[in-house]
Amino acid sequence: MIVSEVMTRNAISVQPKTMVGDAVRIMLANHLSGLPVLDEQGTLVGVVTEGDLLRRAEIGTEGGQAGWLKALLQPASVAADYVATHSRHVSGVMSHNPVFVTPGTSLAEAVQIMLRKRIKRLPVLEDNRLIGVVGRSDLLRALASKLVQAPGKASDDEILKFIRDEIEKANWAPKSGLRLAVKDAVVTLEGTIFSNEERKAVVTIAENAPGVKEVKDLMVFVDPNSGLAFPAAGL
Repeated sequence: MIVSEVMTRNAISVQPKTMVGDAVRIMLANHLSGLPVLDEQGTLVGVVTEGDLLRRAEIGTEGGQAGWLKALLQPASVAADYVATHSRHVSGVMSHNPVFVTPGTSLAEAVQIMLRKRIKRLPVLEDNRLIGVVGRSDLLRALASKLVQAPGKASDDEILKFIRDEIEKANWAPKSGLRLAVKDAVVTLEGTIFSNEERKAVVTIAENAPGVKEVKDLMVFVDPNSGLAFPAAGL
């Protein structure tokens, strides 16, 4: 999937001259964690988020005053901190040089950016114009639509092939010692595994096979340290 399939269009935005109080009210009223900031030409110049507003003088969270040494050696930095915690306009609190994606960016790449940058929402630009925003809630809606889809139908042979192919692709999965059987869309798993995590993952593969009605886990967990064997389902 790509960003254009899940993004929110007609995104709400503010301008650098917008009052911080107004931006906060917009975020609260629309249940948004952040807002793109556009200049008068409609160019994206920043983003203001909940994180940008955590340190504010109004609620006593601005932090202690910088020591004299830092104020002496880095006056510009100390002044910038004061602006961020006291400014009445979005321009003083917003994050500059915002990260963005395009409509054709894959969801996988967008998620990696969110995780790496620790951000919740990404502006979507096309020809340098804001056309939408993709956020965590958009991803959840996409996930929900996939999870509620009716399971497909498949023959026992197709189910067995799906499970075997998935196990073969998984670099963590045991490639020997497992016995698989499918009858009337009921999967039976037997054999030996060496961690409870492997067992759960193999069961998950079987449960995700299209058309599966039930998965019977008869695998045996063998503790590699003690050599003792335990029925995996009893762990």
